[in-house]
Amino acid sequence: MRLIEAYSSGWSRSFDYTGRSNRGDYWWFVLGNLIVAVVAAIISDKLYALYALASIVPGMPLAVRRLRDSGKAWPWLLIGLIPIIGGIWLIVLFCQPSLQG
Repeated sequence: MRLIEAYSSGWSRSFDYTGRSNRGDYWWFVLGNLIVAVVAAIISDKLYALYALASIVPGMPLAVRRLRDSGKAWPWLLIGLIPIIGGIWLIVLFCQPSLQG
C-alpha cells in the first residue's frame, strides 16, 4: 500500500477496531502522520497541537489492529506506559511479522 493510501485508510478507519492491519499499513501511516505533523509544526504551534490531539483518534485503532495482526491482544498496548522500556517493547511488537490466517 502506498503512503497516501495508507494514510487515508488510517483516517477512514478511525473507529474500526475490527480486522487487522499489516506492517506496511501501520508504518506508512506513521510516516504520513510524521510528515503532516512536521508541516503543521512549521506553520503554527497551535495547528500542530490540534493535529497531535486529532491524530490520536486513528492511531489507537490502527495500533490495536496491528497488534492483532501480529498475534497479540489489545491490552499489549498498555505496555507502552512503562517508561522507556515499554515504548521500545511496543515498537518491537509493531515490527513483528503478520500471522497467517
